Amino acid sequence: MKKVELLAPAGNYESFTGAIHAGADAVYLGGEKFGARAFADNFDTEKLCLAIRYAHLFGRKVYLTCNTLVKEKEMAQLYDYLLPVYRAGLDGVIVQDLGVFRYIRENFPDLVLHVSTQMTVTGVRAANMLKEEGATRIVPARELSLEEIRQIKEDTGLELETFIHGAMCYCYSGQCLFSSILGGRSGNRGRCAQPCRLPYRIMENGQEGRELYPLSLKDMCTIEHIPAFIRAGIDSFKIEGRMKKAEYAAGVTAVYRKYIDSYYANPDAVHVPSEEDRQLLSSLYIRSEVQDGYYYKHNGADMVTLTSPGYSGSDEALLKRIRETYIEQAPRLSVSIAAVFRLGEPAALTFTCQDVEVTVKGEVVQQAIKQPVSAENIREGLHKLGNTVFEAKTIEVLADTDIFYPLKAINELRRTAVRKLEDAVIIGNGFAVERAAVAPAKKIPLFADKTAGSRAEFLSAQAGEADRADSFHILLQSHAQAEALCDTTIAVSRIYLHTDMCRSLTEWRHFITRLREAKPSAAIFCVLPHIIRRRDEAGLIQLRDVLALTDGCMFRNM
Repeated sequence: MKKVELLAPAGNYESFTGAIHAGADAVYLGGEKFGARAFADNFDTEKLCLAIRYAHLFGRKVYLTCNTLVKEKEMAQLYDYLLPVYRAGLDGVIVQDLGVFRYIRENFPDLVLHVSTQMTVTGVRAANMLKEEGATRIVPARELSLEEIRQIKEDTGLELETFIHGAMCYCYSGQCLFSSILGGRSGNRGRCAQPCRLPYRIMENGQEGRELYPLSLKDMCTIEHIPAFIRAGIDSFKIEGRMKKAEYAAGVTAVYRKYIDSYYANPDAVHVPSEEDRQLLSSLYIRSEVQDGYYYKHNGADMVTLTSPGYSGSDEALLKRIRETYIEQAPRLSVSIAAVFRLGEPAALTFTCQDVEVTVKGEVVQQAIKQPVSAENIREGLHKLGNTVFEAKTIEVLADTDIFYPLKAINELRRTAVRKLEDAVIIGNGFAVERAAVAPAKKIPLFADKTAGSRAEFLSAQAGEADRADSFHILLQSHAQAEALCDTTIAVSRIYLHTDMCRSLTEWRHFITRLREAKPSAAIFCVLPHIIRRRDEAGLIQLRDVLALTDGCMFRNM
């Protein structure tokens, strides 16, 4: 049985190692650019490469977030940004922008592409389209039910990654403009100011009423649903929280690790989380009460905090215990060391870890003139594995008497053996130590490199003849707006109509006829919804007849 992946967040290197030590199968993190958590500590290139190597030594994976919308002038930065981590063996990249998605596919063909929840994938057709584009994994919209997720899995065969714990947004990810509108900080650029967590006063009977938090959702906790999610075919369980502390990443990962392993040990048993573990999760930066997301319900008032979105506090003793267990202490891989120092022969070290064995040779062992090196001296030098992931289980030294070998050379030989063993362990775990560099497929042109005149020419060519300076494109959302437009002399070249403006095909025919009579030169376009779910299938079928009456269509959902 292929086991589900437990995917933990990391906002900095300490969170990363804590999650690895607590049992995460993979960690997702952001670099210095293109990430949806611009205000996290994030990782520079050196730390990213170090994290990838560390994870691979323990057989774990690292995914990089490139989950923001990228401006044209920024596209040329992508290649140099991704190349070092690509060469270091990055396991996958999580992408929102479809242009970025295609750019990575063309320039880094061996890099696994995951579709971010920011793409708002809400159904099978979107998933299949992205599969054709090269996606291997989809992180669907968090608002989907378990049945919708199951259907996507069955119909596409793609890997599915879903959120199982952490903060929830009041809006579909990738669709929220609230922070942009209020403060100019876009969630689609990684700078959400979280206005949904602010208090608002509710008007009651025409009067200003109580101060509430009507847009702040309770945090998600689904520990009791692990068996059902595994049976539904979900491939990766994702914990939210790249902005949270290392104790959160490690502590939450440890609890979910425990119950995932418990399920696989006995799938037929009844798995009920203990009250102690529930309390532990609630003590790790949970926002008021918890709920289990949209897996089993469409929405509900019980999902909203209402009274306060603040964190309920943390158990300091618990945080201390987590830090001591998973952050301050690191697991070690046991190594058996065999050293041979024969007079007149190159010194040789053999390091064995699990089923991996490497041998390195150094300088020729010399006859001692003054101070000979003893077997104990050699053993002490080889024992110093320091900050590596290894610890010496046994050290066997076979050395002649009255020999000389510099202690500095012993240390260098040890370091060479450790590095070679690390590479061998990484390869043994199924990862590449280093990928070959790839040349960029093509240069990305920048508008900044063009003159103002050429940009105007570009826009003019895109717009076409219908987009004259003396005409407008009009978006209509109600019959009253349509009647107002028909009564004006405004030159209109295109009219956009929301699909929910009319209830029947007869009403649509009457409505469109009225517009064509009033604005005969205008093209009429139908505007499809931002969100289309499985339950909208019947409405889409009916919409085909409406589309036949129009000149074009605006799509707003994958």
